[in-house]
Amino acid sequence: MNNRIKEIRSHFNLTQQEFADKIKVKRNTVATYEMGRSVPSDSAIALICKEFSVNEYWLRTGDGEPFVKKTKDEEIAEMFADIQAAGEKSFKYRLIAALRKLDEKDWDSLEKLVDSMVQDK
Repeated sequence: MNNRIKEIRSHFNLTQQEFADKIKVKRNTVATYEMGRSVPSDSAIALICKEFSVNEYWLRTGDGEPFVKKTKDEEIAEMFADIQAAGEKSFKYRLIAALRKLDEKDWDSLEKLVDSMVQDK
């Protein structure tokens, strides 16, 4: 499991400290996981799987696909949850708040704007 944990961390280009912060452990704990000196608890494994969309069976055994495929709806729901968690001062939150006020005519105008931007690329 130690190599798979390091593989996940490397995949997301995270330092041991950044990875540790995401799974709520100390950096030294991640280092011991990666060296094979300790095995993550079930709760740490659950956090790794949740935070990084990792297939738990793969993490534990090395068999199967490393990552769980999410539907577009799941990805959108996660994005909105992240935006909401960022708070009212974040640009993304303010953008979504502005979008919710659009009427059909505004949505049509926005669609035309986005289409023209894509064509210009």
